[in-house]
Amino acid sequence: MNPRTPGARAHTRTRVRTRTRTRTRARARARTCRRGALAALAAVLLLGACTRTAAPAPAPSATEPLPATAPTPQGLLLTADFGADTVTFVDPQRGAVASVTVGRAPYGLAVGADGRAWVATAEGVAVVDTRTRVRVALIPYRTGTGPVTDGEYRGGGMGIALSPDGAHAYAGVNVPGTTGVLEVLDTARREVTAVVPVGRRPFDVDVSPDGAEVYVTGHDSFDVTVVAADSTSTRRIEVAPYGTEGGLGSWLKPHYAVVRPSDGNLLLPFEGERLAVVDPRTGRTAIEPMTADTHQHGAALTPDGRLLVVGTGAVQPGDGKGPSLTVRSPDGAERVYPLRGPHEDVAVSRDGRTAYVTGGYTRDGYWNGITVVDLDTGATRRLAAGARPLGIAVL
Repeated sequence: MNPRTPGARAHTRTRVRTRTRTRTRARARARTCRRGALAALAAVLLLGACTRTAAPAPAPSATEPLPATAPTPQGLLLTADFGADTVTFVDPQRGAVASVTVGRAPYGLAVGADGRAWVATAEGVAVVDTRTRVRVALIPYRTGTGPVTDGEYRGGGMGIALSPDGAHAYAGVNVPGTTGVLEVLDTARREVTAVVPVGRRPFDVDVSPDGAEVYVTGHDSFDVTVVAADSTSTRRIEVAPYGTEGGLGSWLKPHYAVVRPSDGNLLLPFEGERLAVVDPRTGRTAIEPMTADTHQHGAALTPDGRLLVVGTGAVQPGDGKGPSLTVRSPDGAERVYPLRGPHEDVAVSRDGRTAYVTGGYTRDGYWNGITVVDLDTGATRRLAAGARPLGIAVL
């Protein structure tokens, strides 16, 4: 067909229109395919964005380790590791399960109803959330204690206690070469609100059941300082059933005390031979006999009123018996359970059937663990726990 004829021209126009429609439909299909591919790609990317693990938060500092994957259960133990900068969480059956860095040479600790532990270190009072296992604060002392160091005579916090309502923490602070102080902390504001002069080397701090008074045991001054919680006025009670001869060189000093709930009196054991029963209202001291014949440190009360006292062993060869745990009934009857090696402090299970005795010891001869004692039978077993653990609490 001659392309110049009208029929040929019409046929040509028809073919052109057909090809044009074909190309248009092809381009449309291509656009549809591209749109579909882009939509599918977007869906994949969106799905990936929805299921991708979030980037981890910046790692906390060495003093605030990552929280545990699950809240800390009740019944674990918490120890202050005097030989490290940590507190250690201890399962009473399995041993250590986690540690948290708190500050140099932690000594005593106290745990409140809110699950926060207040730890007396050489640097200040550390606050640890025991449920997430994170240090949330380190509150410096207001009192200068010299270089931050460790060892038996280091400066800084020693005994520590909480008021019954949890509003205040009371830290006994050792100031090497002179008398110590009690630093009063507001637990809500996390700051020191008062500083009170007390005796030398405040080994232990206790609070009366009503929270009205704080009792600070001055190891090197043979005394207990009674501090009024509201006014911070003080009274000194000498507690020296053997006298004060020998001064700083004497072994016959007070170490730890407990407050007897039945009458509010203080119980301070000495040498497995004498129990000083101090009435903080009158300042009078009565002496009752004990039977362990060993140098004594930590003390605690069971829920049914039995007194537990840690015997560290003879301070000199041949001068007394070995390490032990005394279990003393309210009527004065005692059972003495031998321990293997020196120990320092003691805590009691919630049911009152088991004692946990720390092996840290403030003098040489310590070991890194806890002895678990069945209070009915005296059977013992050892757990590895922390580094030179001193203070201990049941969570």
